[in-house]
Amino acid sequence: MEGSYPGRVLLVILIIFHFSVHINASTTRPVRSSSRPRISHKNREDHYIKTSCKTTLYPKLCYRSLSSYANKIKTDPKILAHTALNVTLTATRSTSRLMRRISKIRTLRRRERAAIADCVEVVGDSVEELHRSMEEMDSASETNFTAVMSDVQTWVSAAMTDDGTCMDGCEEGAIRGRVKILVRRHIVRIAHLTSNALVFVNSYASSTGNLP
Repeated sequence: MEGSYPGRVLLVILIIFHFSVHINASTTRPVRSSSRPRISHKNREDHYIKTSCKTTLYPKLCYRSLSSYANKIKTDPKILAHTALNVTLTATRSTSRLMRRISKIRTLRRRERAAIADCVEVVGDSVEELHRSMEEMDSASETNFTAVMSDVQTWVSAAMTDDGTCMDGCEEGAIRGRVKILVRRHIVRIAHLTSNALVFVNSYASSTGNLP
């Protein structure tokens, strides 16, 4: 027999050690994925809302008001603009009802009553303008897209102006105390929502790739 007995034993031990190290290394080595993790539809849609809202003046309000509609909006700029208008219209209608209730408070001073009456009128106009803008957007087609979206932009801008008119009454001191705080809080909110909606309307209107 070739080689001494101790030498053969040592050789066997070395072979066993080599294979045990190789097996342990192969079982503990992390498995590499053949492709990057896929972003879920939900995360992609939410990311679209966040990214879009960053282009507005009031991104936090924008995201709070639209994030629950991410599944509906997906990544569609038309649906984003339409949904932003709808959210704004709902809030403006609620504010319009509030203005009418406030106008019936008997303890209002004459100047306050006049300012609230102005708010009732202009916020009511804002409701009509936002409603009209949504109807106009629904009628857009490839042949009338530019003209229709120009009208939509005009209506939404007019709604912003009306909100500002009511705000002016608060800032000029015509309305005071708790009534001023209440009115201002609601008017500021709908003015900011309208501003955000107009950003999305403008973005949708400016891209030829958005033609229906």
